[in-house]
Amino acid sequence: MKFKSTIMIAAAVVVAVALVAAAAFFVFADDEKTVLKVYCAGSLSEPFCDMEDGNDLEALFEEEHPDVDVQVTAGGSADMIRRVTGMNQTCDVLASADYLLIPSMMINVTPKAADFCVQFAKNSMVLAYTDASAHADEITADNWYDILRMDDVKFGFSNPNDDPCGYRSQMTLLLSEAYHGDEAIYEDLILNNTNMIGVAYDSVNDTSTVSVPTTLTYDEDKLMIKSAEVDLTSALEAGSIDYLFIYESVAFRHESSGQRFLELPTEVNLNDTAFASSYAKVKVKQFADNTNISKIKTVKGSPIVYGVTIPHNSEHPDLAVEFVKLLLGVQGQDVMMDADQEAIAPGVAGYWKAEVPEELQAYVS
Repeated sequence: MKFKSTIMIAAAVVVAVALVAAAAFFVFADDEKTVLKVYCAGSLSEPFCDMEDGNDLEALFEEEHPDVDVQVTAGGSADMIRRVTGMNQTCDVLASADYLLIPSMMINVTPKAADFCVQFAKNSMVLAYTDASAHADEITADNWYDILRMDDVKFGFSNPNDDPCGYRSQMTLLLSEAYHGDEAIYEDLILNNTNMIGVAYDSVNDTSTVSVPTTLTYDEDKLMIKSAEVDLTSALEAGSIDYLFIYESVAFRHESSGQRFLELPTEVNLNDTAFASSYAKVKVKQFADNTNISKIKTVKGSPIVYGVTIPHNSEHPDLAVEFVKLLLGVQGQDVMMDADQEAIAPGVAGYWKAEVPEELQAYVS
């Protein structure tokens, strides 16, 4: 019996050692996965990594590349770019909610941080709310700005210095003045409640410009401003604000949690390329650094078009190309459409087409 017990103990030890070794192997194997870092606009978080059915770009890519761990970081587009260009964070793929930020902050600068930009999707501005929002049963496409003026209404938008949705909110409000024939909309809603500077009107070029201070202050009883537009959705659902300027795709994604949204006229929602010249009549000046005039940047109104690039500091450029190929291909287009974002197919590289990697040339024009 003693001999038998010894054998059983020895066998148990062998099994335990084997299990520990196996566990160590899997941990080691997982640690050995190649990490692909993807930075994207907050409004791209769903198609990139957060689809309810799991059919997002991260999942699709990892299914095709089981040895790769895709890590998506989402936030304000300008903030994401600054992490690469100003904070020396490595990034393999970067997707911005405003494709123009890539050339202005990464390509047409010294030192360059990227070589190309491909336009791949469109969106539009809407005004989101819930059934519990003040005057929700009264708001229409013709009176929304008067509803926002009411003393018992609080609304929000993202910081124009950090996020394209923030400066696009300002553009939508400015364009609404001409469309609705009410020249006091921007003053009543923004200038009277923040330290924003403007509106400066250029009669020669027929343009209106507002300026955003480096440190943006505001009346917290009337407004809520966060770095990224997606940071405000929870505040809307919790009833901390009544209305929120946001992208249609983001508002659409939150309908299941009780959010509603008001579609705005094409003339002000920044969606239609046919109105590009009209959108260009409004501008937002960003004072990234009040002490350095060279860092003042003016953003001109334009249709909402997303752009993607591969930064120079990508640690895995070959895998980055494969990820962008997925984004621009049929599967990626389907994912974007499922997220209520209009895919641009083929992607538009335009001026930078010659700089696009050879493996992606068939996916761009």
